Amino acid sequence: METMKLRIFTEPQQGADYDTLLTVAKTAEDLGYDAFFRSDHYLAMGDSDGLPGPTDAWITLAGLARETSTIRLGTLVTAATFRLPGPLAIQVAQVDRMSGGRVELGIGSGWFAEEHTAYGIPFPKDKFSRLEEQLAIITGLWSTKVGDTFSFDGAHYTLTDSPALPKPAQDPVPILIGGNGPTRTPRLAARYATEFNLPFASLEDTAAQFERVRAAVREHGRQPGDLVYSNALVACVGGTDAEVARRAAAIGREVDELKTNGLAGSPAEVVDKIGRYAEVGTERIYLQILDLADLDHLALIADQVRPQL
Repeated sequence: METMKLRIFTEPQQGADYDTLLTVAKTAEDLGYDAFFRSDHYLAMGDSDGLPGPTDAWITLAGLARETSTIRLGTLVTAATFRLPGPLAIQVAQVDRMSGGRVELGIGSGWFAEEHTAYGIPFPKDKFSRLEEQLAIITGLWSTKVGDTFSFDGAHYTLTDSPALPKPAQDPVPILIGGNGPTRTPRLAARYATEFNLPFASLEDTAAQFERVRAAVREHGRQPGDLVYSNALVACVGGTDAEVARRAAAIGREVDELKTNGLAGSPAEVVDKIGRYAEVGTERIYLQILDLADLDHLALIADQVRPQL
């Protein structure tokens, strides 16, 4: 297995403007992280006032595409309810070209009802079947040969004689699908994904879900090794107990809870826990960074955790 890759994962709906995200992305790039990802949400969750307000995921990544040069960029995950599949295929292809081929599309069905009602976005009941059609359309548009057309006649979307342009720089753009669903999610990943991601899951749940995905991949006629298997976990690392406690307090969490459910504690503790995820098949970890002002946190992980992986 290649070395465990660490990626930075942000939740800007909790209150981060573009300049903050740019600073984090450039810092992550300078520190040698593999990728900068962001959530795709329009409403803050929990106690956050969300100020100064949400930023759009693909507009953010378009800006970062021009202001970074090596780090990969993506969504964990784009909500299929937010966008029609044709325009989304155009947006992602354009941002991929703007970045010189550094984009990854994480996509999910959408789940947070309140952000839909807050911003006038329809929240249909049949979200999963819409996601399936979106994946068929997006991959179909990108894989259509230049000069040919693409048509699709589904229950939710119809495309007629689309020129299927523009094409992304990458062929194909990596597609990330994730989640805990025991049957439909693994089947969808087996068909369309280059990466399967499990957010905020225990070692036991990770091992079980990865096995379900591998079985679905084999059933679909692909090799389990065709996919990258990854986790997203909250990070709270400190050189001392006091530093860990300070970082936990800054994000309104308890140290013991973070040690149970995330990657928290000393660099040695975090390296040990990452090792246990590696043992169940994790190849890549998205570090959920909730305090975006704390750039020293990124530096500490880069200096004292990553070299030990």
